[in-house]
Amino acid sequence: MADSGLGRDKADVASMIRVNQAGEYGAAQIYKGQLAVMGDDAPHSSAIHHMAEQEQRHLDAFDQMIVDRAVRPTILQPFWKVAGYALGAGTAAMGPRAAMACTAAVETEIDRHYQEQLEQLESENEPALAHMIADFREEELEHKETALAAGAEDAPGYPILSAAIRLGCRAAIGLSKRI
Repeated sequence: MADSGLGRDKADVASMIRVNQAGEYGAAQIYKGQLAVMGDDAPHSSAIHHMAEQEQRHLDAFDQMIVDRAVRPTILQPFWKVAGYALGAGTAAMGPRAAMACTAAVETEIDRHYQEQLEQLESENEPALAHMIADFREEELEHKETALAAGAEDAPGYPILSAAIRLGCRAAIGLSKRI
């Protein structure tokens, strides 16, 4: 009997949910690290708080979807907790522009990632997931624009910092899809 592809499609959707939950978890940790170093009175702290609240809402939605659809979360979550927090704290220690450079780099990769998922979901019967990803993608793009407007590209070593963070994001996405 030929494989209808339904098992593959279900696995693809589970992978999407797993990686998105892991990514939103990591993003929440990045902002926690940044705020721990920068405090509430630093330049851009209010913007970071706003972005953190949106990331937490995204995380809550994917956490619920993991439960509702019985998707196995990534076993790498403890690592993403430490790595995300360290990335946030480290970039914040470099200064407010470096913290914004981190956001711009992460959101560049998340935009690309979510766009790929939306293209894949065009052939799936997953309107709720597609709508949620599209909504969250718009907020991620807002975060990127906020970061760029706050001087992300003026951070010392921006091209290298951005490239390293983007590479790390791509690696995290690849690993969280499978593990």
